[in-house]
Amino acid sequence: MNPRLAEATSPYLRAHAGNPVAWFPWGEEAFAEARRRDVPVMVSIGYSTCHWCHVMARESFEDAATAAELDGGFVSIKVDREEHPEVDAAYMAAAAAFTPSLGWPLTVFTTPEGRPFYAGTYFPPQPRAGMPAFRQVLAAVQEAWTERRDQIDETADAVAGALAEVRDAAPAPEDPAAEPVAAPVADDLVAAAHALAAREDRRHGGFGDPGSNAPKFPVATALRFLQTRLVREQAAEASAVADRALAAMASSPLRDPVEGGFFRYATRPDWTVPHYERMLTDNAQLLDVAMDAAPVDAALDQQDVARGIAGFLIDVLQQPGGGFGAAQDSESWIDGARSEGGYYFRDAAGRAPLEPPAVDGKVVSGWNGLAIGALARAGARLAEASWIEAARWAADAVLETNVAPDGRLLRASLDEIPSRAHATLADHGQLAGGLLALAVATGEVAYAVRARELVDSCVAPDGHVTVPGGGDPVLTRQGIGAPDAASDADEPSGPAALAEAAAALWTLGAGEQYRALAERLVSTHASAAVAQPLAYGALLRVATSLAGAPRQVVVVTTDAAIAIAAAARGIRADVVSIVSPEQVAAWEGAGFGLFADKALRDGWATAYDCRDFACRLPVTDPADLRA
Repeated sequence: MNPRLAEATSPYLRAHAGNPVAWFPWGEEAFAEARRRDVPVMVSIGYSTCHWCHVMARESFEDAATAAELDGGFVSIKVDREEHPEVDAAYMAAAAAFTPSLGWPLTVFTTPEGRPFYAGTYFPPQPRAGMPAFRQVLAAVQEAWTERRDQIDETADAVAGALAEVRDAAPAPEDPAAEPVAAPVADDLVAAAHALAAREDRRHGGFGDPGSNAPKFPVATALRFLQTRLVREQAAEASAVADRALAAMASSPLRDPVEGGFFRYATRPDWTVPHYERMLTDNAQLLDVAMDAAPVDAALDQQDVARGIAGFLIDVLQQPGGGFGAAQDSESWIDGARSEGGYYFRDAAGRAPLEPPAVDGKVVSGWNGLAIGALARAGARLAEASWIEAARWAADAVLETNVAPDGRLLRASLDEIPSRAHATLADHGQLAGGLLALAVATGEVAYAVRARELVDSCVAPDGHVTVPGGGDPVLTRQGIGAPDAASDADEPSGPAALAEAAAALWTLGAGEQYRALAERLVSTHASAAVAQPLAYGALLRVATSLAGAPRQVVVVTTDAAIAIAAAARGIRADVVSIVSPEQVAAWEGAGFGLFADKALRDGWATAYDCRDFACRLPVTDPADLRA
């Protein structure tokens, strides 16, 4: 048993601790060993619910002869891409120089200084379909290292130089002195919504070509942009694309009819033959999509879809310590053999005697923020107090465990043991956004104050946006890295997540500086976002919140179950907050101006309906609020 991996804060690394390969975790120690031995480094990047990562592990990393070649001629590093997203992004960018087929497992060969000189993805144990065997790759790399070292150094320098040029050419949203660029106005966003809607698969729903063989993903960030109030009101036909997509996915094999969650993607355009891993990021965002979807199929109840997703998040992914695990595996043991998807082929009775697929219990800060926010919003609207409590439990767990002694947010933890990996910009923004939604759902301002601290920590004294504590220290020392992407992957990007949290702080009355921050982050990437809406849904969603006046509803009451509070929960507004007089005082005292001068009226529960902080006359009758 490899103690270096057995003690890791990643289930993926722990799963490889029994390999005959002398793995190192990501860190300077591995590169120092490579320099001492003067051998190349093999970096293998994957994650615990990755099917082909499991396959390559069984075929190659559990093979004694392959392990002997690796140990004799290389230093081998195993990386969990979910724990170290910056490392994954950097090496994925480097791998693009060597292969068009990017994915996981990602296999990268570097110099002892960390400079990549060759990369690929999955390599089989024997040559097939034009792919060399993994041991052939190892032999070729070894031969080049010993016989053509100059060529390797030249290639590594060229790749590192190309990455540096890309980083230097990328927009810099962190520069407050840069020439201001206008944020997209309503017409720009409507045009982007129409362009996105034009990519709809009209036969099967979602985005893509119905005749393509490419995998089909939910792309929840794009669906959520189409569901914004601005798009609903000014481009209703484009907004309907999101409703049809949700209905199509929910009625297809992509949705687990027993446990409620959605699978990662489908391998066919009609949403069939899913890849059976279930991710926290997808399901958290699809909970919001389900809550905001308009009905298009009488046989489908969107609230039932939402309840199924919430049940999966709480019953399957939530860990004993409170945080939400990263994902559930696609594989499980059935009749003594590993089966991909076999568990999910069965109905509830058929699953009962089976051990379910393993859950990656790694609690990622930002991804928990997405789930906290979605459960808080859905719980408030559907009066599901247990969902809000699950969100609160997760928030308390993350704020307790995923924080360094000096107060810095960390990327993740496992079994309440914090990882050493640095939190990303997305972690800060996503967690802050979730805490703000929880603060509104519970009325407890402490969560909003902590969210404000997270956002503030990303803004340096000179106004530059930065990741607190800097980026990955090993990559920084090596001068290797990839530009911070503002485009979405399966989650909101760092700039988009931070902008969304900043915009939410402004909507709660935390100050105009937060609107300015959100506008700066959005405007920097506005041209790319409007031109490529499928890749920038999260940023465009924030842009819609800045393009119009927010609607804010505050109900002050001593009884949260009173009729006027229920009426408020039925309103689609940017903020719907049900608070007690004591909570109002706490919010106002903490500097959230929306709550200033809000009080009971003659002892009655009172609603304040505001547009851009200008409120109508307060009302105490639910009918007046609905009107």
